[in-house]
Amino acid sequence: MKVFTATGRRKTSVAQVQLISPGTGKITINKQAFEQYFPIEFQRIETLKPLELTKFSGKVDISANVHGGGKSGQFGALQLGISRALIQLDESMRSQLRAAGLLTRDPRMVERKKYGQKKARKRFQFSKR
Repeated sequence: MKVFTATGRRKTSVAQVQLISPGTGKITINKQAFEQYFPIEFQRIETLKPLELTKFSGKVDISANVHGGGKSGQFGALQLGISRALIQLDESMRSQLRAAGLLTRDPRMVERKKYGQKKARKRFQFSKR
């Protein structure tokens, strides 16, 4: 039994992933069942995309701690963490994951609010007179 650890980030979310090989396909996130933590099917499909692509679905166990941000950022961080852990398991999968765009950290962050404005770009109504 080998444990591979990796970190994934997206927006303000951070996921610390432990990939245990060989395994039975059990996935726990913050000590909760995977289906319970991500009740929306789209989130579960996107999170497990690296495993489906590399045909490791059901062959490894995943335990993850995720914090910060919302669910969208968290499953993105988890996806990157799983991809990085799979590369530690087998280096030959790097090109396959890279081609699918699963190894690129999404750099988009929330733009900060500026003073004298309502939000980052929205301004207060201008009055000429």
